[in-house]
Amino acid sequence: MSTPFPFTAIVGQDDLRLGLLLNAVSPAVGGVLVRGEKGTAKSTAVRALAALMPEVPVVSGCRFSCDPASPDPACPDGPHEAGTGVSRDARMVELPVGASEDRLVGALDIERALAEGVKAFEPGLLADAHRGILYVDEVNLLHDHLVDLLLDAAAMGASYVEREGVSVRHAARFLLVGTMNPEEGELRPQLLDRFGLTVEVAASRETDLRVEVVRRRLAYDDDPAGFAAEWAAEEGALRARIVAARALLPGVRLGDGALRQIAATCAAFEVDGMRADIVMARTATALAAWAGRTDVLAEDVRQAALLALPHRRRRNPFDAPGLDEDKLDDTLEQNSGEDDDPDPDGPGGGGRPPQGDGPDTPTQPEGEAGDTPAQSVPEQGQGQGQQSSGSGEQQPVRAGEPFRTKMLSVPGLGEGAAGRRSRARTEHGRTTGARRPQGALTKLHLAATVQAAAPHQRTRGRTGRGLVVRRDDLRQATREGREGNLVLFVVDASGSMAARQRMSAVKGAVLSLLLDAYQRRDKVGLITFRGKDAEVVLPPTSSVDAAAARLEMLPTGGRTPVAAGLLKAHDVLRVERLRDPSRRPLLVVVTDGRATGGPEPVALASRAARLHEVEGTASVVVDCESGPVRLGLAGSLARDLGGTAVTLDELRADSIAGLVKDVQGTSRRAA
Repeated sequence: MSTPFPFTAIVGQDDLRLGLLLNAVSPAVGGVLVRGEKGTAKSTAVRALAALMPEVPVVSGCRFSCDPASPDPACPDGPHEAGTGVSRDARMVELPVGASEDRLVGALDIERALAEGVKAFEPGLLADAHRGILYVDEVNLLHDHLVDLLLDAAAMGASYVEREGVSVRHAARFLLVGTMNPEEGELRPQLLDRFGLTVEVAASRETDLRVEVVRRRLAYDDDPAGFAAEWAAEEGALRARIVAARALLPGVRLGDGALRQIAATCAAFEVDGMRADIVMARTATALAAWAGRTDVLAEDVRQAALLALPHRRRRNPFDAPGLDEDKLDDTLEQNSGEDDDPDPDGPGGGGRPPQGDGPDTPTQPEGEAGDTPAQSVPEQGQGQGQQSSGSGEQQPVRAGEPFRTKMLSVPGLGEGAAGRRSRARTEHGRTTGARRPQGALTKLHLAATVQAAAPHQRTRGRTGRGLVVRRDDLRQATREGREGNLVLFVVDASGSMAARQRMSAVKGAVLSLLLDAYQRRDKVGLITFRGKDAEVVLPPTSSVDAAAARLEMLPTGGRTPVAAGLLKAHDVLRVERLRDPSRRPLLVVVTDGRATGGPEPVALASRAARLHEVEGTASVVVDCESGPVRLGLAGSLARDLGGTAVTLDELRADSIAGLVKDVQGTSRRAA
């Protein structure tokens, strides 16, 4: 086993280390989500924490790590008698992004369950992680149903496996740590709320700190064991401090004054539900224990708010995370409790529990504006909107108010990643039929299995009431659900679209479609065309808020090279089909259709559009033409694409009832 990088040797990242240590002291806090750019020691810190965890006593031979002092009466390997057991290191279990549901929660041997009536259960990663650490790198890329299962187990402390009426339950209490890079896509707010704490990490911009990071990393790579030995004393002291804080935790008093501050803070920041209050209370209690105190102070409440609230205030992908610290200080001061010990620094004075080798002062990531959503950011480029020679470029305008859009979907039945847009064969959804399993059986179709086994009972020597079932009889249920698609936006940013009110409405429509794509678990890409060429502003990604930010800064002006935009889209889709062949694309072209520039621009745009029609790409043209005289060029472009044209007004969900049907019918003919 390789030697992990010492936890105490990590440079900076105070919030990250504090969040991990508080969960080590009190797993009831509910885990920690670490958000930040790549290369910021997220994985290193989690793996280093595992080496600090105290040893765990377990029942010898139990696959579910039962505590010998109080074994789980429902343990599938039980019943166990209370005893001394054996001790082992706390495990750190990693959940890979591509894991299946059976790998996470475990699997039943359906064949033995049907034929022998026994619960032959193979434990999953949740069982392995019981009383240890479960680490999910890139948790935002994990399938939603797996995240739901994971967080349900973390909240209930148990995992349930149900297969056709046969169920198994086992304990699953673990320290949950998820890491993610927001540029690769966000977790939906309902899932964010299930993580106890969240911390933002970023690489330091201070030269001395960066030098020290490199120096320590090189020393570790040259001699991991020797480097770890140099930090052994600090590691031992921190491990002892965790044990002491755990022992002190039950005696920490959460007074009425501190509890009132917690409730007032959650109310002031308008967080949904009561989970935030409970998490803040547990976090403040853990902070007091970590500081070696038996009373929760205002400074503990303040620190708990900074860790537990920012991600709970994010209600859509365009909201910036963060917390207004001035508002937090005012709220704490207005609700200071008389039963708390005096705080010499004041509730907003920045007082912190003594941290020793642990982290101390939290810092809010740069650029967080607290309450400012992305769509309300002041216009970009103020004072920089000079006319470019011959280009007619204008400064960006703000997007109009987003609205709920009509659902656009891809025709046919796909097999892409789970989502909420187009029909697809999925692991979850309504049962539509049965087939022979390809690989491990995951969803049994009971009626089809019995039907396959029934004709062979006499030849198999059946004498009793039981059904003789063999592996060849098993049938996998085929299910139909929804998939996520690649929604590729091709936006006209030419001079004909540049009227401020008009472009604001167009940006508002695209922003609305981006919000819809976020809710339906799509990947998105953004191409713009103006002047002489087209540009891939954002390659296909799961980060919808990144697309919204690029849209906000989009300049306009110049000619209208429609053909260039469509050809660029063709190139992007060709590459994406190689990267992710199961994810079907939906092309959304936003233009008035007035192609200009170069010889025969309209004919060239028509030929470029037919490339997409030949390949059967589902497409929609959002017609932005306005004014009393309308040429209908966007409609012609839609026909060349084999798609449908809709106006900005028709895009709204309460307008044309048959919009999705029209898109599907036209696209099916193109395919």
